[in-house]
Amino acid sequence: MSKRALKKYVSELKKRQLEEQLLDLYDRFPAVKSYFDFVFNPKEDKLLQEAKAKISNEYFPVKRKRARARRSVAQKYIKQFVKLGMDPVYIADLMLYNLEIAQLFSKDRNVPEAFFKSMLNSFEQSVGHIASHSLLPEFKERIITIYEFTQTQQWAYKEGFSRALDMID
Repeated sequence: MSKRALKKYVSELKKRQLEEQLLDLYDRFPAVKSYFDFVFNPKEDKLLQEAKAKISNEYFPVKRKRARARRSVAQKYIKQFVKLGMDPVYIADLMLYNLEIAQLFSKDRNVPEAFFKSMLNSFEQSVGHIASHSLLPEFKERIITIYEFTQTQQWAYKEGFSRALDMID
């Protein structure tokens, strides 16, 4: 259904029918429920802390022995926060937190090359997000710290991290 057809359909509904449709969507689809819960009660701090806890648990598990270290967990939360229209500062904070916790994880472990490529992608996305939302003054120190870690720890794709950092200069 096109947006135009949807507009026509909605405009033909009576108020009561529209209310029933919205309530039905709210009950049937968790994404709709999540959206309305956020719109009417945006507890951004709470959502951010929950996401950070899940990401941390991915690298330093509490209940299981072995870390999974999946970048996809953080990406899922970042994507969800963008969809909800969360403040770009919170999204940038989560993006950098993901990199920081991954660096802490990699410090004393032998991680595969794919891990470094994944973290380079995260770094590029973070720097791009921060630059596009003019948040550099708030996050420059953390970005530089992450970059310096990649250089001193001899991470693979060091040049890629340098190129990504050039985006903000």
